[in-house]
Amino acid sequence: MIQNQRTISTSISISGNGLHSGLKTNVTFKPASPFAGITFIRTDAKEAVSIKANSENVHSTQRSTHLKNNNYSAQTTEHVLAAISALEIDNLIIEIDNIELPILDGSSAPFVRLLEEAGIKDQKANRRVFSPKKKIHFKFEETDSEYILEPHDDFSVEVKVDYNTSVLNTSSAKVEDMQDFKQNCIEARTFVFLHELTQLIDQGLIKGGDLNNAIVLVENEINKEELYKLAKYFDKDNIEIQENGILNNIDLKYENEPARHKLLDVIGDLKLFDFCIKGKLTVTKPGHKANIAFVEKLNEIMKKEAPFYDPSIPPIKDIHDIMDMLPHRPPFLLIDKIIELSDTHVVGVKNVTMNEDFFTGHFPGAPVMPGVLQIEAMAQAGGILLLSSVPDPENYLTYFMKIDKAKFKQKVIPGDTIIFRSELVSPIRRGICHMFGQGFVGGKVVMEAELMATIKKVK
Repeated sequence: MIQNQRTISTSISISGNGLHSGLKTNVTFKPASPFAGITFIRTDAKEAVSIKANSENVHSTQRSTHLKNNNYSAQTTEHVLAAISALEIDNLIIEIDNIELPILDGSSAPFVRLLEEAGIKDQKANRRVFSPKKKIHFKFEETDSEYILEPHDDFSVEVKVDYNTSVLNTSSAKVEDMQDFKQNCIEARTFVFLHELTQLIDQGLIKGGDLNNAIVLVENEINKEELYKLAKYFDKDNIEIQENGILNNIDLKYENEPARHKLLDVIGDLKLFDFCIKGKLTVTKPGHKANIAFVEKLNEIMKKEAPFYDPSIPPIKDIHDIMDMLPHRPPFLLIDKIIELSDTHVVGVKNVTMNEDFFTGHFPGAPVMPGVLQIEAMAQAGGILLLSSVPDPENYLTYFMKIDKAKFKQKVIPGDTIIFRSELVSPIRRGICHMFGQGFVGGKVVMEAELMATIKKVK
């Protein structure tokens, strides 16, 4: 599994029509900085609107994964997100000038080829990885979907589907890693049952469908008049049903192509999780709604997981970089490294040593780091996040506005290394930052709090 974060080397574009809207969308992929993640940008808005690819922005899961922010949409995102996963890309800007990503051939392959043409490059930052310590079992009762994630040394996925029809009964698909996925699944195209197709047409959807980008499965008998109507709708001379119960629009690329496409959808939707998964995933009866519910379950688990920290990996900001941004100096400079930094989160490291000044008077016989200084250390890491939002951070000072819901769960003593992780509760506006932070020692949460701070320019 690749350890460095990745983006593309240069910008590249593609155009096509959306499957449901039928509208033409121009798409431009651009490199993004480490920890930026995947962001869709609607360039047709009066002021460009960013739509972060995460579960919080999921607006709908009906027939596709639809993201939305400030009334601007990025619809049918799963195929492009699966392509990004196939190439193990972490950071990318995707500019679109309409509501829906192009359907192209109904698979992820065109996006993979395009991104490979742009070139993939490693970045000087470690990937954010989630490795489950024990088996995670998640059941989505609404659709009887099941997700089992077990510890594993790479990311493997197996998907099992059962539509209980003569044309598509029990089927499965499996990949051992992302290279296997790229080689054996990215060309799997979307599929639809014929009865669904007629319903979608009646609902005003699949306006961009042309029978060249979807496998149409026929599970019930259909008369010639209905076939004639379909042929007319899709501007075909004639439509027939093949012996395997599939319309004669396209031939299958794989015997289990529908199952492989379901696996593709799972991997695409999992890209809305902020971490790369290192584990063995088995999914039964997947669907977009269930996939997103599983992502939200993983997000809940990650809130309790300590950030990954390897002292041998160079930090994003070392102590010299920190002192260039913060006015604090010893003994009141309480953060040693920044190991993760994005527009919405920061992870900082504090090495607690016996020669700290505060241990002289704070329980000399049984030294404990004061809780207020743990808050201060976390706030200094948060100050790096806040100051990174302005082009000249050296000209600003950071001030506390509010501390809320502070809890101290375990004492911190000399020899401990505290990992502070803070995430924005709301976007930074007018220099005001509201964040939720936690401190971890040895993988356990030792403290947490909500902080609000502001920056003021030095006169």
